[in-house]
Amino acid sequence: MNHKAGYVNILGKPNVGKSTLMNALIGERLSIITSKAQTTRHRILGIVNGDDFQIVFSDLPGIIKPAYKMQESMMDFVRTSLEDADMFIYMAQIGDKPEKQPDEYAKIKSLKVPTLLLLNKIDMANHEEVMLERLLWEADFPEATVMPFSAKFNLNVEKMLNDIVSFLPESPPYFDKEEFTDRPERFFVTEIIREKILLNYKQEIPYSCEVVCSYFMEDGDIIKISVDIYVERESQKPILIGKGGEMLKKVGSQARADMEKFFGKKIFLETHVRVADNWRNNENMLRKFGYREA
Repeated sequence: MNHKAGYVNILGKPNVGKSTLMNALIGERLSIITSKAQTTRHRILGIVNGDDFQIVFSDLPGIIKPAYKMQESMMDFVRTSLEDADMFIYMAQIGDKPEKQPDEYAKIKSLKVPTLLLLNKIDMANHEEVMLERLLWEADFPEATVMPFSAKFNLNVEKMLNDIVSFLPESPPYFDKEEFTDRPERFFVTEIIREKILLNYKQEIPYSCEVVCSYFMEDGDIIKISVDIYVERESQKPILIGKGGEMLKKVGSQARADMEKFFGKKIFLETHVRVADNWRNNENMLRKFGYREA
C-alpha cells in the first residue's frame, strides 16, 4: 500500500478561524481561541494519522504588518511556512475581498502548490451570498479549490480531510504514528494560561504578557506545575495580579480546570508574575521565550 504524507499550512488574516479549524481537523484542542487578534503567536503542528496517510497541519499567526520584534518573529513563522508546504489552506471569510488580502496571498497564488481556499463563517450569510462570494474567489484564484466552510459548526470537515489526502505526495510519515503534535506538554500549559489572560484582561495587558513553564512534574495522579507570567512594565504587574490577588486567582482557577481536562490528571498550579522590561523588542528575551533560535 502506498503511503502519503505532507505539510498542510493554514494561513490567513487574524481572526478568520484558523485555530478553530486546526482543532476541528485534529480532534484535539491544541490551539487557543479568542476573539482577539494575535492569539496564535507560534507555529503549532497538529498531526492526523491514517493507515495510509499522515497530514501535518500547521496553525500559524494571523498575517499582520509587524510593529515590534516579537511580531517580526511571528511573521518569520509565516514566511517559513511558505517554503515547506506540500499544500496550503488559505482562509478567508464572508465579506473578505481578494484585493484586500496581505502580500502572502499573492505569494501563495504564484507558488503553484495545491491550495484549498476556505470561505469561512458561511453561517453568517444566506445561500445566495455564499455562492456569489465563492464565484468571486474562484475567479481570482482559479487554481485553488474554493470550499464554503463553517469552523463554528465543523461544516465540511470530513470532505476537507478526504480532499487533502488526495493532494498529498507519496511519502513515509514524518512523525511517529502515535503523535498528534510536535509540541511538549509545557507548551500547552503556557498556552492555556495565556488564553485565560486574553479572555480576562483588556487593552494592552494580554499582548504584553508571556508565560513560561518553569516546573512540570508528574507525581502519580497529580501534575505539579509552576509558571512565570512576564509583563513589560512594573505598572502592569498590579493590574495582572488584581486587588487582593483576585484576578490572578481567577486566571489560575480557569487554567487549572482546562489543564485537568487536557492532561486527564489533577493539577497543582503555582503562578508568579515577573517584569521583563520591553521584552517584545528584546532579542535575548525573545530567544528565551522561543521566538528566536537559541
